[in-house]
Amino acid sequence: MPIEAVVWDVDDTLFDYTTADREGMHAHLVAEGLLAGYGSAEEALVRWRETTDRQWARFAAGEVDFGTQRRDRVRVFLGRPELTDAEADDWFQRYVTHYESAWSLFPDVLPVLDALADSHRHAVLSNSSLTVQDRKLRVLGVHDRFEAILCAAELGVSKPEAGAFAAACDALGLASSEVAYVGDHPEIDGRGAHDAGLLSVWIDRGGVYAAVDPPAGPRRIASLAELPALLGADTRFGAPSTFG
Repeated sequence: MPIEAVVWDVDDTLFDYTTADREGMHAHLVAEGLLAGYGSAEEALVRWRETTDRQWARFAAGEVDFGTQRRDRVRVFLGRPELTDAEADDWFQRYVTHYESAWSLFPDVLPVLDALADSHRHAVLSNSSLTVQDRKLRVLGVHDRFEAILCAAELGVSKPEAGAFAAACDALGLASSEVAYVGDHPEIDGRGAHDAGLLSVWIDRGGVYAAVDPPAGPRRIASLAELPALLGADTRFGAPSTFG
């Protein structure tokens, strides 16, 4: 069955989240006078990412809501569990100001969206919240490229659960076999989309998952420039949805 639509992850797929997070947190720690307390900028950034990953896992598991995971990221990172919700929110918002100043799309994003504009429909499925991702896509100038934007915080189910991918297919009115999913995480995006019956494409830009062995199922590409040919091959020639 031909692939009719592409559903996209956002962070570290379309949007260079890792760079924005690193540059934003560095600027924030300098502005707050906190950088020296972490030994080095790299140590601080590693701690921030580890804290983010742990708190995000709690949110993905349904243990806390979106706002709570943000506040707890701040409390754990600073080692200040006594911070009120308002204090944690204020600290996070000051970080966001620096983070947003570093926002950018990857350079291969606009060319691939242009290349696929007439041949495929497009939507977004993110494990974030609609408030965050809707605004981000507007600021980055690509919001109108997508006919549906779905996020875990509002769906009540997150990737890699099959229900999250099914919700994206339902929003498009397509069967899972008619939809490709492109994301940067080999398990959450790659294996999750494959197991849910979509054509799974793992964009491996050589970042934090570069050393990960590819899971069975998703196609692995190094640049979005490879995607049009991949979709063309699948729609015309029925190529299998895995490669070695």
